[in-house]
Amino acid sequence: MEEQQKAQQLEMIRQIRQQQFTQVDGGTLTPPGTPAAQRSEITIPTSYGEARTHVYVPLDARESAPVFINLHGGGFVMGTPEMDDPWCAYVADLSGCIVFNVDYVLAPEHKFPSTVYQCYEVAQWVKNHASEWGGDGSRLAIGGHSAGGNLSAAVCLLNQQKGGELPIAYQILDYPPLDLDTDPANKPDFEEAIPVDIARMFNAMYFENMQDARNPLASPVLASSSELVGLPPALVITAGRDSLAAEAVQYAQMLQKAGVPVVHREYPGEAHGFTHNGTSANAEEAWQLMAEQLKQTFSIA
Repeated sequence: MEEQQKAQQLEMIRQIRQQQFTQVDGGTLTPPGTPAAQRSEITIPTSYGEARTHVYVPLDARESAPVFINLHGGGFVMGTPEMDDPWCAYVADLSGCIVFNVDYVLAPEHKFPSTVYQCYEVAQWVKNHASEWGGDGSRLAIGGHSAGGNLSAAVCLLNQQKGGELPIAYQILDYPPLDLDTDPANKPDFEEAIPVDIARMFNAMYFENMQDARNPLASPVLASSSELVGLPPALVITAGRDSLAAEAVQYAQMLQKAGVPVVHREYPGEAHGFTHNGTSANAEEAWQLMAEQLKQTFSIA
Protein backbone atom coordinates (compact mmCIF):
# COMPACT_ATOMS: atom_id res chain seq x y z
CA MET A 1 0.00 0.00 0.00
CA GLU A 2 2.87 2.34 0.89
CA GLU A 3 4.62 1.66 -2.42
CA GLN A 4 1.37 2.30 -4.29
CA GLN A 5 0.96 5.62 -2.49
CA LYS A 6 4.51 6.63 -3.38
CA ALA A 7 3.90 5.72 -7.02
CA GLN A 8 0.75 7.83 -7.03
CA GLN A 9 2.63 10.77 -5.50
CA LEU A 10 5.36 10.53 -8.12
CA GLU A 11 2.86 10.44 -10.98
CA MET A 12 0.97 13.37 -9.51
CA ILE A 13 4.09 15.48 -9.09
CA ARG A 14 5.25 14.58 -12.58
CA GLN A 15 2.05 16.10 -13.92
CA ILE A 16 2.37 19.14 -11.66
CA ARG A 17 5.93 19.77 -12.81
CA GLN A 18 4.76 19.79 -16.40
CA GLN A 19 2.31 22.57 -15.66
CA GLN A 20 2.87 26.23 -14.86
CA PHE A 21 1.83 27.16 -11.34
CA THR A 22 2.80 30.80 -11.49
CA GLN A 23 1.88 31.39 -7.85
CA VAL A 24 4.65 29.11 -6.61
CA ASP A 25 6.79 28.39 -9.64
CA GLY A 26 8.22 30.05 -12.68
CA GLY A 27 8.63 33.74 -13.31
CA THR A 28 7.31 36.30 -15.78
CA LEU A 29 9.36 39.29 -14.60
CA THR A 30 12.92 40.15 -15.54
CA PRO A 31 15.27 42.78 -14.13
CA PRO A 32 15.82 46.09 -15.91
CA GLY A 33 18.74 46.14 -18.31
CA THR A 34 21.37 43.45 -18.57
CA PRO A 35 23.06 42.66 -15.24
CA ALA A 36 26.84 42.92 -15.34
CA ALA A 37 27.68 39.44 -14.13
CA GLN A 38 29.30 36.38 -15.67
CA ARG A 39 27.34 33.12 -15.31
CA SER A 40 28.68 29.57 -15.20
CA GLU A 41 27.26 26.20 -14.19
CA ILE A 42 28.85 23.70 -11.82
CA THR A 43 27.86 20.61 -9.85
CA ILE A 44 28.41 20.43 -6.09
CA PRO A 45 28.88 16.97 -4.55
CA THR A 46 26.64 16.12 -1.59
CA SER A 47 25.44 13.01 0.25
CA TYR A 48 22.12 13.41 -1.61
CA GLY A 49 23.58 13.54 -5.10
CA GLU A 50 25.14 16.33 -7.10
CA ALA A 51 23.55 19.74 -6.77
CA ARG A 52 23.52 21.58 -10.08
CA THR A 53 24.39 25.19 -9.32
CA HIS A 54 24.66 28.42 -11.30
CA VAL A 55 27.42 30.81 -10.26
CA TYR A 56 27.23 34.55 -10.97
CA VAL A 57 30.39 36.66 -10.63
CA PRO A 58 30.05 40.46 -10.90
CA LEU A 59 32.12 41.78 -13.78
CA ASP A 60 33.70 44.31 -11.43
CA ALA A 61 33.95 41.89 -8.49
CA ARG A 62 36.43 42.85 -5.81
CA GLU A 63 39.08 40.41 -4.68
CA SER A 64 37.69 38.01 -2.05
CA ALA A 65 34.10 39.07 -2.67
CA PRO A 66 31.42 37.90 -0.21
CA VAL A 67 29.13 35.05 -1.21
CA PHE A 68 25.34 34.69 -1.33
CA ILE A 69 23.62 31.30 -1.68
CA ASN A 70 20.19 31.51 -3.37
CA LEU A 71 17.50 28.82 -2.97
CA HIS A 72 14.55 28.85 -5.40
CA GLY A 73 10.89 28.32 -4.57
CA GLY A 74 8.43 25.66 -5.68
CA GLY A 75 6.72 24.20 -2.62
CA PHE A 76 9.57 21.71 -1.99
CA VAL A 77 8.28 19.61 -4.90
CA MET A 78 9.19 21.57 -8.02
CA GLY A 79 11.24 24.48 -9.29
CA THR A 80 14.70 24.98 -10.74
CA PRO A 81 17.45 27.58 -10.40
CA GLU A 82 16.47 28.91 -13.84
CA MET A 83 13.44 30.52 -12.14
CA ASP A 84 15.78 32.95 -10.40
CA ASP A 85 18.46 33.12 -13.10
CA PRO A 86 18.15 36.75 -14.30
CA TRP A 87 17.53 38.04 -10.79
CA CYS A 88 20.58 36.27 -9.33
CA ALA A 89 22.72 38.03 -11.91
CA TYR A 90 20.98 41.27 -10.92
CA VAL A 91 21.71 40.73 -7.21
CA ALA A 92 25.35 39.87 -7.99
CA ASP A 93 25.70 43.04 -10.03
CA LEU A 94 24.03 45.32 -7.46
CA SER A 95 25.49 43.78 -4.30
CA GLY A 96 29.01 42.87 -5.39
CA CYS A 97 28.47 39.35 -4.02
CA ILE A 98 29.23 36.15 -5.89
CA VAL A 99 25.90 34.30 -6.07
CA PHE A 100 25.48 30.52 -6.00
CA ASN A 101 21.99 29.57 -7.26
CA VAL A 102 21.26 25.98 -6.17
CA ASP A 103 19.17 23.17 -7.66
CA TYR A 104 18.39 21.16 -4.51
CA VAL A 105 16.66 17.76 -4.29
CA LEU A 106 12.85 17.74 -4.35
CA ALA A 107 10.02 15.81 -2.73
CA PRO A 108 8.45 13.33 -2.89
CA GLU A 109 11.61 11.61 -4.15
CA HIS A 110 13.51 13.17 -1.24
CA LYS A 111 11.53 13.67 1.95
CA PHE A 112 12.28 16.03 4.84
CA PRO A 113 14.92 16.58 6.17
CA SER A 114 16.98 15.52 3.13
CA THR A 115 16.74 18.89 1.40
CA VAL A 116 17.70 20.82 4.54
CA TYR A 117 20.80 18.69 5.04
CA GLN A 118 21.73 18.87 1.36
CA CYS A 119 21.50 22.66 1.39
CA TYR A 120 23.68 22.69 4.49
CA GLU A 121 26.27 20.52 2.70
CA VAL A 122 26.14 22.86 -0.29
CA ALA A 123 26.86 25.80 2.03
CA GLN A 124 29.80 23.89 3.51
CA TRP A 125 31.17 23.25 0.03
CA VAL A 126 30.72 26.86 -1.00
CA LYS A 127 32.52 28.01 2.14
CA ASN A 128 35.50 25.83 1.20
CA HIS A 129 35.53 26.47 -2.56
CA ALA A 130 34.35 30.07 -3.04
CA SER A 131 37.93 31.19 -3.56
CA GLU A 132 37.94 29.36 -6.91
CA TRP A 133 35.69 32.18 -8.20
CA GLY A 134 37.46 34.92 -6.30
CA GLY A 135 35.04 34.68 -3.39
CA ASP A 136 35.57 34.69 0.36
CA GLY A 137 33.85 31.70 1.95
CA SER A 138 34.23 33.26 5.39
CA ARG A 139 31.75 35.96 4.37
CA LEU A 140 28.61 34.02 3.62
CA ALA A 141 24.89 34.79 3.36
CA ILE A 142 21.95 32.58 2.42
CA GLY A 143 18.43 33.31 1.26
CA GLY A 144 15.54 32.09 -0.78
CA HIS A 145 12.03 32.52 -2.04
CA SER A 146 8.95 30.68 -0.76
CA ALA A 147 10.18 27.12 0.01
CA GLY A 148 13.70 28.42 -0.50
CA GLY A 149 13.11 30.91 2.30
CA ASN A 150 12.02 28.08 4.58
CA LEU A 151 15.17 26.13 3.68
CA SER A 152 17.36 29.17 4.30
CA ALA A 153 15.89 29.63 7.78
CA ALA A 154 16.31 25.90 8.42
CA VAL A 155 19.97 25.94 7.36
CA CYS A 156 20.60 28.79 9.81
CA LEU A 157 18.89 26.84 12.61
CA LEU A 158 20.80 23.67 11.73
CA ASN A 159 24.03 25.64 11.72
CA GLN A 160 23.16 26.85 15.21
CA GLN A 161 22.60 23.25 16.30
CA LYS A 162 26.01 22.33 14.92
CA GLY A 163 27.75 25.06 16.87
CA GLY A 164 28.03 27.63 14.10
CA GLU A 165 30.30 25.72 11.72
CA LEU A 166 29.24 27.98 8.87
CA PRO A 167 30.05 31.72 8.97
CA ILE A 168 26.55 32.79 7.89
CA ALA A 169 26.36 36.55 8.30
CA TYR A 170 22.88 37.17 6.90
CA GLN A 171 19.65 35.40 5.92
CA ILE A 172 17.05 36.56 3.39
CA LEU A 173 13.56 35.09 3.75
CA ASP A 174 11.33 36.08 0.84
CA TYR A 175 7.62 35.26 1.54
CA PRO A 176 8.63 31.98 3.25
CA PRO A 177 6.31 29.25 4.57
CA LEU A 178 7.54 28.90 8.15
CA ASP A 179 4.67 26.95 9.71
CA LEU A 180 4.12 23.65 7.91
CA ASP A 181 2.37 22.15 10.94
CA THR A 182 -0.78 24.30 10.78
CA ASP A 183 -3.39 23.11 8.29
CA PRO A 184 -3.37 25.52 5.31
CA ALA A 185 -7.16 25.78 5.70
CA ASN A 186 -6.59 27.48 9.06
CA LYS A 187 -4.32 30.17 7.64
CA PRO A 188 -5.47 33.61 6.40
CA ASP A 189 -7.40 33.27 3.17
CA PHE A 190 -7.04 35.45 0.09
CA GLU A 191 -8.34 35.02 -3.42
CA GLU A 192 -4.75 35.09 -4.71
CA ALA A 193 -3.43 32.64 -2.10
CA ILE A 194 -2.01 29.21 -2.89
CA PRO A 195 -5.10 26.91 -2.97
CA VAL A 196 -5.54 24.93 0.24
CA ASP A 197 -5.63 21.57 -1.54
CA ILE A 198 -2.37 22.36 -3.35
CA ALA A 199 -0.66 23.49 -0.13
CA ARG A 200 -1.82 20.34 1.69
CA MET A 201 -0.58 18.15 -1.15
CA PHE A 202 2.84 19.81 -1.17
CA ASN A 203 3.17 19.34 2.60
CA ALA A 204 2.09 15.69 2.38
CA MET A 205 4.71 15.07 -0.28
CA TYR A 206 7.45 16.80 1.70
CA PHE A 207 6.97 14.75 4.86
CA GLU A 208 7.22 11.02 5.49
CA ASN A 209 5.13 11.60 8.61
CA MET A 210 3.23 14.80 9.34
CA GLN A 211 4.66 14.76 12.87
CA ASP A 212 7.89 15.88 11.19
CA ALA A 213 6.18 19.19 10.45
CA ARG A 214 6.63 20.04 14.14
CA ASN A 215 10.40 19.96 13.78
CA PRO A 216 11.78 23.55 13.82
CA LEU A 217 13.85 22.65 10.74
CA ALA A 218 10.51 22.25 8.95
CA SER A 219 8.52 24.89 10.84
CA PRO A 220 10.93 27.52 12.18
CA VAL A 221 8.10 29.29 14.05
CA LEU A 222 8.12 26.29 16.41
CA ALA A 223 11.73 26.91 17.43
CA SER A 224 12.30 27.83 21.06
CA SER A 225 13.60 31.26 21.99
CA SER A 226 16.94 29.73 22.98
CA GLU A 227 17.30 28.22 19.51
CA LEU A 228 16.94 31.66 17.95
CA VAL A 229 19.52 33.50 20.02
CA GLY A 230 22.61 34.18 17.95
CA LEU A 231 21.05 33.51 14.55
CA PRO A 232 22.21 35.72 11.66
CA PRO A 233 20.45 39.05 11.08
CA ALA A 234 17.53 38.69 8.69
CA LEU A 235 15.60 40.39 5.94
CA VAL A 236 12.01 39.14 5.94
CA ILE A 237 9.86 40.06 2.94
CA THR A 238 6.12 39.44 3.01
CA ALA A 239 3.21 39.94 0.62
CA GLY A 240 0.00 41.33 2.10
CA ARG A 241 -2.22 39.06 -0.01
CA ASP A 242 -0.34 35.89 0.93
CA SER A 243 -1.68 33.26 3.34
CA LEU A 244 1.92 32.71 4.51
CA ALA A 245 2.60 36.32 5.50
CA ALA A 246 1.36 36.04 9.10
CA GLU A 247 3.74 33.21 9.98
CA ALA A 248 6.69 35.06 8.42
CA VAL A 249 5.81 38.16 10.45
CA GLN A 250 5.54 35.98 13.55
CA TYR A 251 9.02 34.58 12.90
CA ALA A 252 10.44 38.06 12.36
CA GLN A 253 9.02 39.11 15.73
CA MET A 254 10.42 35.97 17.37
CA LEU A 255 13.86 36.73 15.99
CA GLN A 256 13.67 40.32 17.23
CA LYS A 257 12.67 39.17 20.73
CA ALA A 258 15.70 36.85 20.68
CA GLY A 259 17.95 39.82 19.94
CA VAL A 260 18.41 39.13 16.23
CA PRO A 261 18.42 42.27 14.05
CA VAL A 262 15.55 42.07 11.55
CA VAL A 263 14.45 44.20 8.62
CA HIS A 264 10.84 43.42 7.71
CA ARG A 265 9.35 44.79 4.52
CA GLU A 266 5.74 44.08 3.58
CA TYR A 267 4.19 44.72 0.17
CA PRO A 268 0.49 45.10 1.09
CA GLY A 269 -1.15 44.64 -2.32
CA GLU A 270 1.04 41.80 -3.54
CA ALA A 271 0.44 38.05 -3.55
CA HIS A 272 2.74 35.10 -2.95
CA GLY A 273 5.48 34.94 -5.57
CA PHE A 274 5.30 38.65 -6.39
CA THR A 275 9.07 38.99 -6.86
CA HIS A 276 8.67 36.70 -9.86
CA ASN A 277 5.10 37.34 -11.03
CA GLY A 278 3.80 40.47 -9.34
CA THR A 279 3.98 44.20 -9.95
CA SER A 280 7.27 44.92 -11.69
CA ALA A 281 8.05 48.05 -9.64
CA ASN A 282 7.55 46.24 -6.33
CA ALA A 283 9.47 43.19 -7.52
CA GLU A 284 12.40 45.32 -8.60
CA GLU A 285 12.32 47.21 -5.31
CA ALA A 286 12.35 43.96 -3.32
CA TRP A 287 15.33 42.58 -5.24
CA GLN A 288 17.14 45.89 -4.79
CA LEU A 289 16.42 45.67 -1.06
CA MET A 290 17.97 42.20 -0.94
CA ALA A 291 21.07 43.47 -2.71
CA GLU A 292 21.30 46.55 -0.49
CA GLN A 293 21.10 44.46 2.70
CA LEU A 294 23.89 42.24 1.41
CA LYS A 295 26.01 45.31 0.62
CA GLN A 296 25.44 46.69 4.11
CA THR A 297 26.16 43.34 5.76
CA PHE A 298 29.50 43.02 4.06
CA SER A 299 30.21 46.79 4.00
CA ILE A 300 30.60 46.91 0.24
CA ALA A 301 30.94 50.47 -1.02
